[in-house]
Amino acid sequence: LETGAPLQTCQALGRTWEPDFLLLKPDAAGQFRLVAACVCFPSSWRLSEKMGQPLEAIHAPVPALNPTLGRSIHQFLAKLRPGPAWQRANWGLSRSPELNQHPARNLPRLTPPLALDEVWLRIENQALVALPETGGILFGIRLEMIPLTEVKRHAAAARGLLRALRTMPEEIAAYKNLT
Repeated sequence: LETGAPLQTCQALGRTWEPDFLLLKPDAAGQFRLVAACVCFPSSWRLSEKMGQPLEAIHAPVPALNPTLGRSIHQFLAKLRPGPAWQRANWGLSRSPELNQHPARNLPRLTPPLALDEVWLRIENQALVALPETGGILFGIRLEMIPLTEVKRHAAAARGLLRALRTMPEEIAAYKNLT
């Protein structure tokens, strides 16, 4: 995939790789910006609004993230070295099992009345890999959708989710559409 225009290369990778992926690259000031991506399954956000933006702008909708972690995120990314991937998980709840939750699709929201079998745990398994030649970061996102009825069957998982929901700050719950 070394030949061809960047858009064609990105499209070819998108057809080949299972996870969605984003490419972050430091600008002249060392701020990481989103410079390329193939996102088929967004979690209620628009790629077009994020392209070219620095991380602070991308993370702006997340309450308290920039003031508390913004600087640390940049420092962490700048220190990543090629080799092993750094992994993390992000989660939310959805009323739809659809992988593609682009806002333009107007999927059903978590609004009452709501039955347990209408709710899905949406897990983003994320991986960050430093790229050796460009200094960029490849950010992969692979989704997992688990019916809440399945989570309920596993006592430890159900207790963990309940604890997270009970202790979640109100502004984070609102951001995650859980209010």
